[in-house]
Amino acid sequence: MLGLRHAAASLPLLLPLRAAAAMSTLLVNQPRYAWLRELGLQEENPGVYNGRWGGSGQVVTTYCPANNEPIASVRQASLEDYEETVKKAKEAWKVWADIPAPKRGEIVRQIGDALRQKIKVLGSLVSLEMGKIYVEGVGEVQEYVDVCDYAVGLSRMIGGPILPSERPGHALIEQWNPVGLVGIITAFNFPVAVYGWNSAIAMICGNACLWIIAKVLEDNKIPGAICSLVCGGADIGTAMARDERMDLLSFTGSTKVGKQVALMVQERFGRSLLELGGNNAIIVFEDADLNLVIPSALFAAVGTAGQRCTTARRLFLHESIHDVVVEKLAKAYAQVRIGDPWDSDTLYGPLHTKEAVKMFLDAVEQAKQQGGSVVCGGKVINRPGNYVEPTIVTGLPHNAPIVHTETFAPILYVLKFKEEEEVFAWNNEVKQGLSSSIFTKDLGRIFRWLGPKGSDCGIVNVNIPTSGAEIGGAFGGEKHTGGGRESGSDSWKLYMRRSTCTINYSKDLPLAQGIKFQ
Repeated sequence: MLGLRHAAASLPLLLPLRAAAAMSTLLVNQPRYAWLRELGLQEENPGVYNGRWGGSGQVVTTYCPANNEPIASVRQASLEDYEETVKKAKEAWKVWADIPAPKRGEIVRQIGDALRQKIKVLGSLVSLEMGKIYVEGVGEVQEYVDVCDYAVGLSRMIGGPILPSERPGHALIEQWNPVGLVGIITAFNFPVAVYGWNSAIAMICGNACLWIIAKVLEDNKIPGAICSLVCGGADIGTAMARDERMDLLSFTGSTKVGKQVALMVQERFGRSLLELGGNNAIIVFEDADLNLVIPSALFAAVGTAGQRCTTARRLFLHESIHDVVVEKLAKAYAQVRIGDPWDSDTLYGPLHTKEAVKMFLDAVEQAKQQGGSVVCGGKVINRPGNYVEPTIVTGLPHNAPIVHTETFAPILYVLKFKEEEEVFAWNNEVKQGLSSSIFTKDLGRIFRWLGPKGSDCGIVNVNIPTSGAEIGGAFGGEKHTGGGRESGSDSWKLYMRRSTCTINYSKDLPLAQGIKFQ
C-alpha cells in the first residue's frame, strides 16, 4: 500500500504548507514543544518511506493554525522517489501476500499497540498541526487503534461462501484475493483516522502502506515497503491516479478534486474508493427531545470548527419549535470555550488555513446577500491564528445557493419546515449524500426515514448527531460524496478481488444449464 499524505495540496485551501522557514523559528526547537522530539521529529524531516527514509523533492513547512507559527519542515517526494517507492512496494507485496491472513492480523495488532504507546503525543501532534482540540486529536488516534483491533478479528473471517452447484461432482467456491497495491490519499482534517481505516483493513486483506508502523514491520523482518509513504503535491497525486500499477486508489478530499481523480483512474479502468464532501442535515420534529437536540446540533455544527465531512451544515426545524430551538442553540453557542486546541478545557479551535477563513467570510456575506440573518457569529476572532466565530444563520429558503454549497467552516443554516414529506425531500435535494439525522419519537416516522423514501445518505441517524460514526459500520456516502465505503461491515471487499471458482472432482463433464455439446 502506498500512502500519500497531504496529496490534496493540489487544492491550495487545504494545507498550511509553505516554503521552508528559518530553523530558529520552528516550534520543534522551542522548549514548550519539546515533546515533538519524542516522535523523532527534527527541523527537516524526510517525506518518503519505502523501507528506508528519504526524499529529494521540495522542502515545505507545516504551520500551526492556532498561531500560524512554523512547526517543522518536510522534504517531499520527487517523481523519481515515487517511482522507486512503487517498485519497492510491488516487490514487498509478493512477500506480504504469501503470509496467512491471521498472521497479517498479528502484525496489525502490533501496529495498534505501537499507536497506544504514543497515543497522547500523537494526539497532541494532530492538535498542533491540524487545529482540532486535544481530545479529538487523541480520539482520532484511538480510532486507528480501534480499527486495528477490528481488523485483527476480521483477519480470521474474510472469505467467500461455498455455493451449491447444479452439476453433480462439482463445487462452486467464491475466492477472495488481495487487489495488490493500494494507494491512499488522505485529507488534512483526519490525517490519522482516514489512513487507519484504509491501511488496517487493506493490510489484513493482503495488500501491500506507513508512518510510525515502519518499526513494527522491521521488527518482524517484513519489508518496510509494504507500508510506504510519499509526501507530495499535485504531481504525486496525479501520478498515483494515472499509474496502472495502483490496483486501488482511495481518495479522501473535496468533490472537485475527487472527480478529477475518478476520471483519471477510470480512464485506465482502475478501481477507486472515494470519500468526498457532505452537506449534512439534521431534521428536528415537533415531538423531539430538545435535551438531545441542542447538544447534538452544537457538536455536529461546531465540533472540529466545522471541518468534518460529517459536520451539520443545515438544521431543519419544525415551524412550531423554530424560535425556541434557535434561542436555546444561540445560548449554547455563546458558552463554547474557544482557545488553543491543545488546552484541555478548549472546545473550539481554529480553521486550518487563512484561505479557509476567507472562505468563511465569503460564505457569511453570500448568506446575507441571499436574505439570511446572522443570529450569532459571522466574524473573525481577534487573536493569533485562524479563528472565526461559530455562526448561525436563519431566514434563508431551503434551496438558497449558499445553503446548497458545502463550506468547510462552522456555519449552520437554520431552516423552517411544515411537513415530513417536504423536509425529507429537502434533505435529499443537495448533491452530496453523506450523513443525516432526524430527532423524533414517532416510530413510524423513524422507519419511513430509514426506508426507500427517506434519507438518501450513506449514514442515516436517529436522535444522534450527524458526526461521530463508530468504526463497526461502513463509512461513506452516495451521489457526489463518491459512493465509497471504509472501515467496518463488508468494506474489506473493496480491497480485494473476487473470483468464482468451479471445481470438477468427478469423472464426468456435465455442462451448466443442461447444454449438450457432443
